[in-house]
Amino acid sequence: MTSLTTASVVTIQLLAALVFLLGANVTRLRASRAPAAQFPTEPSDPLLKAIRAHGNATEYIPILAVLILILGMTTDAPYATVLMIAAVAFRVIHAAALLTSPTLASNTVPRSIGAAGTYLVGIGLIVAVLVAH
Repeated sequence: MTSLTTASVVTIQLLAALVFLLGANVTRLRASRAPAAQFPTEPSDPLLKAIRAHGNATEYIPILAVLILILGMTTDAPYATVLMIAAVAFRVIHAAALLTSPTLASNTVPRSIGAAGTYLVGIGLIVAVLVAH
């Protein structure tokens, strides 16, 4: 077993920062609204997009971080670093796609890339942890 890799520490920090930045964005948008407008349902509403971007990040980032942590403790192989960086990239792409899309009612190519990439990297991290362990 190796010590925790720099790549794993940095990528976990970046993923955590993404969750907090997305959460701060929700808070910022909520603060700019009347209390009655805190729970939007219109798919083009910036607050709804921010809520979904933050919610989606909190659904996937914790398990990605755990897998990155385990992988970072068990191997320092180059493929592990590639997977870790890809996890951050796809989560950023997905969040940006949600925040910048005209509406959540229809899918966009960047949103699909971010989602599919997250799934593929997640599976890759699971396999890498199994192989490294």
